[in-house]
Amino acid sequence: VQLQASGGGLVQAGGSLRLSCAASGRTGSSYSLGWFRQAPGKEREFVAAFRWPTRSPYYADSVKGRFTISRDNAKNTVYLQMNSLKPEDTAVYYCTARLIWSTQYYNPGQYDHWGQGTLVTVSS
Repeated sequence: VQLQASGGGLVQAGGSLRLSCAASGRTGSSYSLGWFRQAPGKEREFVAAFRWPTRSPYYADSVKGRFTISRDNAKNTVYLQMNSLKPEDTAVYYCTARLIWSTQYYNPGQYDHWGQGTLVTVSS
């Protein structure tokens, strides 16, 4: 499956952005999709995941209540609505996919496919 992320940009603290990730390929609709992020000098960290076909969302504690992951399966696209953004949310955001759900969904090593990343910069 191929993943194409978009929607990053520069926003002030307290603002909002919506990231999109379109999955393509023969079995793209069967994958669970998620988002990780990586700030300069830091390891890649889990942000959110949307389990398929249960449609269950999972979030990192740091974004709960501020970020919402959703999916339009007709478009094979997953969205990450980010509200109340903070400077510490600044990172490159990567979408990812896995065909069979893993209980270690927060571990980047569990995912098979990655998009190219989109930069989110939150100014204070």
